[in-house]
Amino acid sequence: MVFECINKMKNSSETWVGRIIDFKSYGTHYEIRIESRSGILVLFGKTAQGAFACMPDFGAGCHLVDPRDLFWNTERLIRVLGKVDGITVATALNVLADKISY
Repeated sequence: MVFECINKMKNSSETWVGRIIDFKSYGTHYEIRIESRSGILVLFGKTAQGAFACMPDFGAGCHLVDPRDLFWNTERLIRVLGKVDGITVATALNVLADKISY
C-alpha cells in the first residue's frame, strides 16, 4: 500500500512516498512495517487510556488516539521519532484506519 506524506511549512511543503509493506493483526495489537526514508516497525494497540504505538527499533513509543486523527497523532509521534518519521507513521495509521479495529 503506497501513501503520500506531507510536511507543511510556513511558505512551502515537502512530500515523500511511504509504503506499508506488511500489516498483521494479532488480535490484541497490530504489526505494521513501513518503508519510507527509513524502515519503521510499528506495534499499534489499545489500552484503557487509548491507543499506543511502539517503534522498538527506535526505542520509542507514545500514547495516541484514533488512527483517523492525523493532527494529534502526528504531534505525538514527532516528539518521539522526529519530524519525517513521525509524519510517516501518523499518515500510515491514518491510511490503515478502516482496517484497524479500535
